[in-house]
Amino acid sequence: MPNIQQTSTNRSTIIFDAEIFAAPDLNIFDGQYWQAKQQLTGSATGRGTTYFFKHDNHEYVLRHYRRGGLIGKLIKDSYLFTGLSRTRAWREFTLLEQMHRLGLPVPEPVAAQVTRQNVMYKGDIIIKRIPNSRDMFSFLCDAPQPDTTWQAIGACIRQFHDHNVYHHDLNIHNVLLDDNGKIWLIDFDKCAIHASNNWKKANLDRLLRSLHKEQNKQQTFNFNEQNWQTLLTAYGEPA
Repeated sequence: MPNIQQTSTNRSTIIFDAEIFAAPDLNIFDGQYWQAKQQLTGSATGRGTTYFFKHDNHEYVLRHYRRGGLIGKLIKDSYLFTGLSRTRAWREFTLLEQMHRLGLPVPEPVAAQVTRQNVMYKGDIIIKRIPNSRDMFSFLCDAPQPDTTWQAIGACIRQFHDHNVYHHDLNIHNVLLDDNGKIWLIDFDKCAIHASNNWKKANLDRLLRSLHKEQNKQQTFNFNEQNWQTLLTAYGEPA
């Protein structure tokens, strides 16, 4: 069972699972630290660099919070501090921890840190890597997927919606499939619990738009409208 604790050092505050990091310091949020320990297993470059590392025979993902869009060209990774519980790192960590306790298929959070810089802050998060999994985008680039996979995606999204979990960026890159055929959702930055139901159809529409976008961009992308109907049937009637 997770043992969630909190500690502060200088300008930084860390929330962490003491079962994994007994006495964490800021070094664990530095990819170069894991590289020096020869525990770095890979990296991915998007808005920033995401690091993959090993610790006690488990794999983890380290992500630094970075801005996107036009403002990201001017202010790369700093945010206005309006309280610890409102920071992006804290909100994502606590939401992941809540969803994990509910049994939802999400990565398990293990540590997050917020570092104050006057009225601004920077943040990082570490989560467990979902073993033997790839995003659905890469699967669809490789080959058509069976109805069981589309059904599993629909049923998975329904699970989250039934718990009123709003995924801010529900796109095909944030849907993972493991080698047991289980579907997972990742990247819960800026996500939240929404009590109302009026956002759920728009959430599904966002996923459909991402599928159409990749269908138009990629030379090979194995998606058709029947796949979508299979997903919707598994999702069921809106709540």
